[in-house]
Amino acid sequence: MALLTVRAAAERLGVGYSTLKQWIYQGKIRTTQTEGGHHRLSEAEIERLLARQSPASPSAPRQSAKSAGLIVGLSGRNRLRGFVEEVRVDGLIGQVRLRIGDQRLTAVVTSDALAELKLRRGDDALAIIKSTEVMIAREAAETDHQPKRRRSRR
Repeated sequence: MALLTVRAAAERLGVGYSTLKQWIYQGKIRTTQTEGGHHRLSEAEIERLLARQSPASPSAPRQSAKSAGLIVGLSGRNRLRGFVEEVRVDGLIGQVRLRIGDQRLTAVVTSDALAELKLRRGDDALAIIKSTEVMIAREAAETDHQPKRRRSRR
């Protein structure tokens, strides 16, 4: 279980360091204390707090509007909120791995898109899934060693 410093947790949550410290002192947030008395927040606690925030919440992380093409709406409804675990660029393409709860999602995008997004490890990001096909799979139980055969109809 990864533990974050109060400053790193405040950045992830989009709140000020002093605000987060006050929440800790008020008992609103569960922390672990080091031997030196410093507070550390678990990933699970951060995820719990992020899940409680609504997108319109004033404490949501603020996005800069430096680009002329600010997106104010998007038709994609399958949005998964997470944080950047890894960014790799190789030539024309790049790879971004997001951590969403206890799951990881990997996206392959152009290196130009990555340069424009300026994503770095630890940044909050959204995975917006727009697809014409969705595949569903089911894992076999550990006791199922052989697939059951069915007779075909003729």
